[in-house]
Amino acid sequence: MKIGTIQRAALSRLFSPSIFRDMAQKGRSPLFARLLLDAGLLKYEIDLSHTISSVFDVAFSILQQSGIRDEYIFRSAIIKNILLGRHSLKTASMLTEFRAGLCKADIVILNGTSTVYEIKSDRDSLCRLPNQISNYQKVFGSVYVIAGKSHVNEVLNNTSPEVGVMELVAQGRIHTIRKAIDCSDRVCSASIFESLRIEEARQILKNTGAEIADVSNIALRSTMRDCFTKIEPKLAHDQMVKVLRKTRNLASLSDFIFRLPISLHAAGLSFNVRKADHQRLISTINTPLDVAITWA
Repeated sequence: MKIGTIQRAALSRLFSPSIFRDMAQKGRSPLFARLLLDAGLLKYEIDLSHTISSVFDVAFSILQQSGIRDEYIFRSAIIKNILLGRHSLKTASMLTEFRAGLCKADIVILNGTSTVYEIKSDRDSLCRLPNQISNYQKVFGSVYVIAGKSHVNEVLNNTSPEVGVMELVAQGRIHTIRKAIDCSDRVCSASIFESLRIEEARQILKNTGAEIADVSNIALRSTMRDCFTKIEPKLAHDQMVKVLRKTRNLASLSDFIFRLPISLHAAGLSFNVRKADHQRLISTINTPLDVAITWA
C-alpha cells in the first residue's frame, strides 16, 4: 500500500496523547474521526462495522513499514521486546521523556541498573545525537541508540564503544548490533539531582545518611544540590534506580494495559491516564466505527 504524505501524517497522529486522553476523559474524540477519514482507512480492510480498536491495529500495521516508521513504532518495539519481553511491569519500571541535562530521554528502563534508549526513527536526523549521548552518560548506566537500517552504520561509526546500537527490523523485532557497556560509576551526581523530583532527591539523601541544613524553602533546592554532589557517583546512580523504581512504578497498570490491543500498549504506558478513566477508555475503543464517525 503506497502511503502519501497527508495519509502518513494522519496515521501517526492517531497515536497522539490528545486522542488517547480525549477517549479516556470524554469517551469520544472528534480528531480521531477526522483522522480516520484523512488516513483513508475505510478503504483498507476496515468498514463501519469494525471497532475503534481495529483502526488502531490496522494503522499500526501500516506504520510498521520500513521507511515510514515513526517514534511511536520504535517506542512500541522497545516496550514489547524489552520491558514486557525481558522484564515485566512488576520487575522493571519505565520512564518516558525523562529529563537528563538539557535533553529528554525517549525511554528509560530501570531494573538492576538504568538503561536509556534513544530513538532515531526513519524520519529523524542524527545531528543532535552526540549531545544527547553526552547528557545521558551523566545520568544513566547504559545508553542504547535504536535506529532503522538507514541510520545504523552512521550511529556505529560516530559513537563510542560503550554505546549500544540496536536496529528495528521487520515486524517490530529488535536486533542488537552492539551491546552497551554499563558505566554507572561514571555518572554525575549533580546531573542526577537535576533529573529528580525534589521528594525523590530528599529520599536518596536520607538513604545515604546525608544531613540537610534547616534552611528556607527558597534555599532548600540549592542546599540539597550541594549535599547531593558529595554522594559518590555509583551510589547516587544506584539510589536513583532504587527510588525511581518505587516512585515511578507501573505495576498498577498491568490489568489496564493487557485489556488494550498491542498497538496501544505504548500509549497506555506513556500517556498519563487517571485510573478512574481506564474503563471509559476501554469502552470507547470498543465503539463501532459507525458511531465514532459521527464525532467529526
